[in-house]
Amino acid sequence: MRNRTLCPVQIAAAVKSAFCAMAALALGSSTGLAAGDAAAGQQLFASHCGICHTTQPGVNRIGPSLAGVFGRKSGTEAGYNYSPALKAAAITWDEKELDKFLQNPAADVHGTKMVVSVPGNDDRQNVIAYLKTLKP
Repeated sequence: MRNRTLCPVQIAAAVKSAFCAMAALALGSSTGLAAGDAAAGQQLFASHCGICHTTQPGVNRIGPSLAGVFGRKSGTEAGYNYSPALKAAAITWDEKELDKFLQNPAADVHGTKMVVSVPGNDDRQNVIAYLKTLKP
């Protein structure tokens, strides 16, 4: 076997490829989202999200009711005055969309009224798992 020396460009390409491979493995599933714990999500919802949102159908607070939010289109909960931005976003709330929105609402939907984020990935996945259990 010959002894080869790699040039800096080849080294950089190899490092980049290795990094991309590790990142892909870290994401796991095709959605890149880990399964959350609905019970932990319920506790987090009660202590943080429940200040502005309810889980009772048709009962809105500062934020809309989140009963049946999973699978619903953004800006459509009856009786809640959504921002024009969220109405126009036409997002269907699934794991991917909720994860992106909860991580940074203002960056995901410019002009949304929601200013509170859920920065921790585990916390987001737990809240999403809980939201999936809520029926309209």
